[in-house]
Amino acid sequence: METDLFESVTECGCAAKVPAQDLASLLRGVEVPADPAVLVGADTLDDAGVYQLSSEQCLVQTLDFFPPVARDPEDYGRIAAANSLSDVYAMGGRPLTALAIVCFPSKLVRQGILAAVTRGAVEKLREAGCVLLGGHSVVDPQPKFGLAVTGVIRPQEVLTNGAARPGDVLVLTKPLGTGVTIMAVRAGLASTEQERSVNRSMASLNAKAAELARRCGAVCATDVTGFGLLGHAMQLARASGVALEIGFDGVPLLDGAPGFAEQGLLSAAAYTNRDYVGDAVRFDDDVPLPARDLLFDPQTSGGLLICCPAERAAAFVGWAREEISTPFGVVGRVVEATGRALIVVRRRTRSPAEAGGDKP
Repeated sequence: METDLFESVTECGCAAKVPAQDLASLLRGVEVPADPAVLVGADTLDDAGVYQLSSEQCLVQTLDFFPPVARDPEDYGRIAAANSLSDVYAMGGRPLTALAIVCFPSKLVRQGILAAVTRGAVEKLREAGCVLLGGHSVVDPQPKFGLAVTGVIRPQEVLTNGAARPGDVLVLTKPLGTGVTIMAVRAGLASTEQERSVNRSMASLNAKAAELARRCGAVCATDVTGFGLLGHAMQLARASGVALEIGFDGVPLLDGAPGFAEQGLLSAAAYTNRDYVGDAVRFDDDVPLPARDLLFDPQTSGGLLICCPAERAAAFVGWAREEISTPFGVVGRVVEATGRALIVVRRRTRSPAEAGGDKP
């Protein structure tokens, strides 16, 4: 189909999110009704809500939508669906049903673009074993598409961003760099293979990563999307009352991403993410600027950041090599919170023996 969806928007994918600090201010001013059945609500800025129906079952509910993140409509649909499903996987849940959220220009509807986007989304829903029940559409000058997803989980199996424990090993299950790579694609600076690679990564489901998290006994995870690795890591650290040490050399990266960052191909969201994290992060002097930028880069349909029990980390890595299709990496560790900085970024993560038990 001859179309380039990038021509119809000003922002792409999760880079179009409202800045995190603005959302935080909004939530502080809203009084949410209390309900003891709410196991995970808005207070910890987690990936989805969890509502307990019985002693054996909870609902996991989320929604996500964004402007086009790929030139091709079916790629856009696949990525939007994978991104929406990811919030359920990040909670450890199994997605069951979805409703489409559609804001589209009339012209693109008549040209069959929306139909192609929907085909791509349904392909990913089928892969996830999730049923599309319907949706709602409005006419909008700039296209946006996504899903509201409902899943299920047992109460004792819920993963949250508030349960990290000192000693846990941090594993990231997809490479960083979607934001700068999308900017490079729009600018005509990315190769065809780099464009295909970023689309494959964004369209990959986090289902297997969530399964491995449960298998290794993890109780804490979050998915990395529009607020960047450091934004979501900071939310996890605050919710858990811990600090994190991240080693950049262990972070998986998309091919070409370091070069794109060095060229300054950053979206506005990367700068608002940096403002959001502020002095909660401290960088060692030997961490170069492009590396720092990539840690703030807004991700679309990124991987899971999993807090794996240290004694199971080697097993997790072995399973991931066999069962996860995307590049992954051991990116850091959880430590006790003792100072102002919730996150210290080093060139590489030190082992507990090297660190001597020190804290950020």
